[in-house]
Amino acid sequence: MTSYIVRRLLLAIPVLLGILFATFAMARLLPGDPCRAVLGEHATDAICDAFMERHGLNEPIPTQFAVYLGEVARGDFGDSLRFQRPVTELLSERLPVTVELSLYALSFAIVVGIPLGIISAYWRNSPIDVGTMLLANVGVSMPVFWLGLMLAYTFAVLLQGTPLWLPPSGRMTSGMSLAPLYDVWNVGATEGGALHNVLAFFSNINTINALVTGSWPELWDAIKHLILPAVALGTIPMSIIARMTRSSLLEVLGLDYVRVARAKGLREFAVVLKHALRNAMLPVATIIGLQLGYLLGGAVLTETIFGLTGVGKTLFDAITSRDYVVVQVFTLVIAVSFVIINLIVDLSYAFLDPRIRLD
Repeated sequence: MTSYIVRRLLLAIPVLLGILFATFAMARLLPGDPCRAVLGEHATDAICDAFMERHGLNEPIPTQFAVYLGEVARGDFGDSLRFQRPVTELLSERLPVTVELSLYALSFAIVVGIPLGIISAYWRNSPIDVGTMLLANVGVSMPVFWLGLMLAYTFAVLLQGTPLWLPPSGRMTSGMSLAPLYDVWNVGATEGGALHNVLAFFSNINTINALVTGSWPELWDAIKHLILPAVALGTIPMSIIARMTRSSLLEVLGLDYVRVARAKGLREFAVVLKHALRNAMLPVATIIGLQLGYLLGGAVLTETIFGLTGVGKTLFDAITSRDYVVVQVFTLVIAVSFVIINLIVDLSYAFLDPRIRLD
């Protein structure tokens, strides 16, 4: 198992380098002037020449890439051209927003999608089956921006003043805040240290911060702010998971060992849940892993609609403002997330099906 993990990680290195170079080159080949995108349209040629030279943007792309790789190897990911701040600071502030949103959206997709797929397979070719699959098809067909706006209008406007009202934007109610974990626990207070960075990252995941510090009003408030964006973002993955669960489960239910279980007199419900479901989960696990990767990288519309400044919105803004440093680092983080998620999915195969050995 250890050799398999090491081999997969080593094979990921050239893939990540290729993604980084492609992103590096394409960002610089896009039309537009990074100087005037940052400093404004009235920046003079002399000012822009100095700007380009200061940031090394007047060198050939291969030279820029070689210099950038050397800086990354030293742990220096550069400063944002737009914000004039280390890009790692932006990442520590905004990645937790997307991670929290993606995990809640995926939890919604799994909790709703897998039972829908099981119900559909259990009552196959029945009105219940038709109804659940119709719901899944509608869910996968709805654009995220339209669903997000409809949810916000329904729960924040139409249901205003009722117990069902939910906040339409932001992460917490104005006036509510959570102290950083390094202040609460009085450890890792030195900026730039590894412990400080880890605690700062988890401090920006509001639900985890509130949970571990026992801040129950803040926890409930943070959850309420996550419900609408998580449902909007998780509806399409939920539909895909439901359809895959149904398809995979129906395939497994036709195998010989399932017929033997039925011949022994076991109830159909027990046959489905105890004998067929675990084997049917292999392709579903793959879909779940891929959906989590897509959620981490594709939440820009949801974050924009609900006023959340996460990875997706920051990456979109960086592309439009030609903030190359942010584009490179945020894209690399998304690529690394895909590699890690796919590795975890592969490792889960051995747990779901003991016949599989990873060597």
